[in-house]
Amino acid sequence: MFTMRNYFKNILLLALTIALSFATLYAQQPNKKKKKPVKRHTAASKKPVASTENAPAIVPPNLSTEVTLKKVNTSDLTLIKDTTGADTTSSSTEVVITSSFKPSLRNAAKINFTAATPVLDTTKLQLTYTIPSQNLFFSYQPVPIKPLALAADSGFIWEQHDYLKAGYGNYASPYLEGGASFGDGVNTMVTAHGKYESAKGNLPLQQYGKAGIDLIGIFNTKSNQEITSKLYWDNNSVYRYGYQPDTLKVAKDTLHQKFNTIGAELGLQNKKTTAYGITYHPQVKFNIFSNTSASKETNLLIKAPINKSFGKLFSLDLGLTADITHYSTNQFYDTAAVNNNLYNFNTSLKFTTPNLKANLGLVPSWDNGQFSLLPNFTAEGKLADKRLVVEGGWIGYYQKNTYKSLAGFNPYIIPPSTLFNTKTTEEYIGLKGGIDKHLTVNAKLSFLKMDNVALFANDTSTGKSQDFIILNEPSLQALRLQGEISYAIQENLSILAGVTYTQFTKLSVNNKAYGLLPLEINGTLRWKVLNDLTLKSDVFFFDGSYYRNTKMQASKLNPAFDANLGAEFPVLKKLNAWIQLNNFLNDKYQRWSQYQVLGFQLLAGVVYSFR
Repeated sequence: MFTMRNYFKNILLLALTIALSFATLYAQQPNKKKKKPVKRHTAASKKPVASTENAPAIVPPNLSTEVTLKKVNTSDLTLIKDTTGADTTSSSTEVVITSSFKPSLRNAAKINFTAATPVLDTTKLQLTYTIPSQNLFFSYQPVPIKPLALAADSGFIWEQHDYLKAGYGNYASPYLEGGASFGDGVNTMVTAHGKYESAKGNLPLQQYGKAGIDLIGIFNTKSNQEITSKLYWDNNSVYRYGYQPDTLKVAKDTLHQKFNTIGAELGLQNKKTTAYGITYHPQVKFNIFSNTSASKETNLLIKAPINKSFGKLFSLDLGLTADITHYSTNQFYDTAAVNNNLYNFNTSLKFTTPNLKANLGLVPSWDNGQFSLLPNFTAEGKLADKRLVVEGGWIGYYQKNTYKSLAGFNPYIIPPSTLFNTKTTEEYIGLKGGIDKHLTVNAKLSFLKMDNVALFANDTSTGKSQDFIILNEPSLQALRLQGEISYAIQENLSILAGVTYTQFTKLSVNNKAYGLLPLEINGTLRWKVLNDLTLKSDVFFFDGSYYRNTKMQASKLNPAFDANLGAEFPVLKKLNAWIQLNNFLNDKYQRWSQYQVLGFQLLAGVVYSFR
């Protein structure tokens, strides 16, 4: 019985061993089924599992499944007792299934961005713009942008305006003035102006008359050049009524002086600097001046200045001036003709910055063949607050004395026997600028050395003291103080005042500077009281000049004060009324010895505008 039991037991173990062997072989065959996602799990029988502590780790290949069955020794069998109480012998097997799957994307080609700058485009586009010209002409004075007072502009301003002004006053003084303008204001500007006035005082032959016509044209070319031209005629009629005593019977024709001037001017300048930094402004002026005494003078003035800039700091000034005069008179038997020629050539280097300006130059000059080298050194710089400018310099210049210029200064001279020019060297220092937005000042102190100065003295040697002759002072020195002040509030109010004090010393021939004023004070007021009422006033004060009396000694004239007042207001749309009070303090002073001026003069009239 026991033998049979062992027999069956051995057969059972043998069958179990064979079954395990076939199961192992079957598990080692490759799995041909579809691969599944990676999973890891352990399958075991419901019975207790035999120990597999020493089992080697299984590393599955990529995308593969590996199943490993391990043999269990018979000695490792364990008797497992089920719930029924029967003993059951069972073998445990651990099956480890490892499935590895790594999903990945296919390598794709990527765009490679290169961090390089773009290629520079050196081509230039030709852009053409057509901008219409904008020309605005205002009848009022613009408000200054800078906080400085706007000084009154006495220059020529073109305005398309036609008017006629007429009036009359005491001293049998008619007044007539007219003006007209033509052109488009852009390329062509032409103005015509005429004026006539006369008066007759209470003294014998105390009368004068002035008449003049001028035609001014400005033309702009397509090449940014401006052509200026002028034609004019002037007539000034006076009498040398200063003879003493005034009861003398003197022929009227011998005292009559009637000066006539006819002239023409032509100029050219570039309105825009050339590509080489050059600006130019040549001018030609010609006039013929004559008197009833058969004295005649011809003047020709040629100026050719040119400026060359070197960058923004430096510039070079070159300028040629030729002033040619031919004078003739039959007043003196020994005088046939006089030539008075003056030439100079200006050369100067300028240095300009926003706060400093300097000019270094020399002016070679030829005065009737006599050579002189004149200085031309100036400098000016802004102070710390930027409102005031200090200036200084050492300069030299000539004053051309012609019969026309001398008669314009003193109309009671007789034709001179000779002509000469005054040479001046001046050393000065000054201060100018704006104190505030309404007030500007200008002060200057100068030391002058003058050669060949023209003085005016009564001809007491021949008994004709009413005649003034020209004296030549070879040299003198002078100390001059000048000051100006201006106050302006837009176009409503403008006040300008100036003073000039000159002390003449070290005269080499004459005792005093005959005919030259030592002190001058003047003032101008323009006040727009209302929109239709404008007041204007002029004030003059000067200390009397020295003159030569009948004893050939120096005497001094009394100081003089002259004040004028005027007003203008509309009465109709195109008609204005005006009134002028000249010398309303009735000060009958003498500017020139023996020549008393008119007293209080009242003028009134109308102005008709064709605009």
